[in-house]
Amino acid sequence: MGSSARLRQYMNDDGPLILDGGLATELEAHGAHLQGDPLWSARLLHTDPQAIRDAHYRFLLSGADVVATATYQASIKGFIDHLGVSSEGARELLMSGVHLAKKEVERFVSESPTKGRSRPLVAGSVGPYGAFLHNGSEYTGAYAEQMSIEDLKVWHRPQIECLAAAGTDLVAFETIPSIKEGKALVELLREFPDCKAWLSFSCKDEKHISDGSLFTEAVQIANKSSQLVAVGVNCCSPELVEPLLDSAGSLLSSELTWVVYPNSGEEWDTQQGWLTSAEKSGSVPKLSHTWRKQGAALIGGCCRIGPTQIAELRCKLKGSSTSAEQQD
Repeated sequence: MGSSARLRQYMNDDGPLILDGGLATELEAHGAHLQGDPLWSARLLHTDPQAIRDAHYRFLLSGADVVATATYQASIKGFIDHLGVSSEGARELLMSGVHLAKKEVERFVSESPTKGRSRPLVAGSVGPYGAFLHNGSEYTGAYAEQMSIEDLKVWHRPQIECLAAAGTDLVAFETIPSIKEGKALVELLREFPDCKAWLSFSCKDEKHISDGSLFTEAVQIANKSSQLVAVGVNCCSPELVEPLLDSAGSLLSSELTWVVYPNSGEEWDTQQGWLTSAEKSGSVPKLSHTWRKQGAALIGGCCRIGPTQIAELRCKLKGSSTSAEQQD
């Protein structure tokens, strides 16, 4: 069965697809030093691919139906600039993100109890152009003011080419801060007619994405694509999700569903790092039923959401134990 057919089957199954959590969060929890790195977790594709494989596997054991590749901050130019590899070497590294995730899916299917679970999917992560700039602009989208839609398509094209060539099940356009970049990605996706994708925006408040545009406008852009399976939000506070979805619920095409994977809601302090709050770190599982009632069919977590929270999320939404629990 091809990936598109498998994805349609998933979307018709009872219950939402459980996405994984913050890959970089999980890598850092096991000793990786990523803060301040212009390649972020993508550097480990070169320096420690086993760490990425292990993180994927922990999320699969926790109950994730979808694992996202370590390519959010990966790009051909970024690998050339920061690793000194050739263009071909950069492409191979980017493709390896898909290969590593698929290997862990194979391992999971062969080694773990999976009664009642379909075969997990791999989502090829594509971050915004601002992630490459490494200056925080992925949360403002300010760079898009000086770029055309064609400029943005030229930037993103090689990354999508690599993910598609590596056989990703679908593409995850993540943390997109600007309407212009969203339009560019929807247009670019047409060049890869066999690819399915979701489009997820970073948001600044209960009605607006990060560049100040209305979330309703973002949803209308997604409605124009026959290749998108979902549109939604990620890496925002969990408390923003319900009002954002409410603001655009009447506009969502019948061909689309919501994808939702906020961060923990904790605050980042430049001096102290994350200001940890046990109450907030548990808010994604707690609020997930509301998002499900709003029609979300893909639900997971972003920064500061680890396997423990994903296991709780699966239990809340599907009432089933994870493979990790079954092995205990």
